[in-house]
Amino acid sequence: MDRRRILVIGPSGAGKSTLARAIAARLEIPVVHLDALFWNPGWAPNDLQFFRARVAECVAQEAWAMDGNYSSTLDIRLPRTQAVIWLDLPRHVYFLRALWRSIREYGRHRADVGNLEKFDLSFLFGWVWRYPQHSRAEHEALMTDLPEEIRGIVLRSRAEVAAFVKELPGSLD
Repeated sequence: MDRRRILVIGPSGAGKSTLARAIAARLEIPVVHLDALFWNPGWAPNDLQFFRARVAECVAQEAWAMDGNYSSTLDIRLPRTQAVIWLDLPRHVYFLRALWRSIREYGRHRADVGNLEKFDLSFLFGWVWRYPQHSRAEHEALMTDLPEEIRGIVLRSRAEVAAFVKELPGSLD
């Protein structure tokens, strides 16, 4: 099966956007960053119905590599998905990456989010650090219960992610 509609999920800082861009470049398909669809300038969230409509437009396309969690849109995305990649990296990896990104990119525009990077301790410690408490079990259940026709791929280390990218596009078949 030619897998050209791919979701990348996992905690902030795990490398979802980077992996989605790599997949999109290798397979020559569009990349969709859900954060860029959800957030308005100044980190103001879009209305949920408007956001869902934008997601529906994107998933209707023939091919895409889409990064982001947003469980409120899984009912729209999953029926069109051919593969889900879960970046289940250790906390020290993704937390330090998110922290370093906040420092390194502070005040710079992030295309994958559509906003200026900010240093936000409540985001770092309330969301990124607490990923195991608020989202990990949901992602694990999703991967366990994927429909048979959707390929599930779990990458648990930086080395596994690097090897996966190196093997693209054959690794999605």
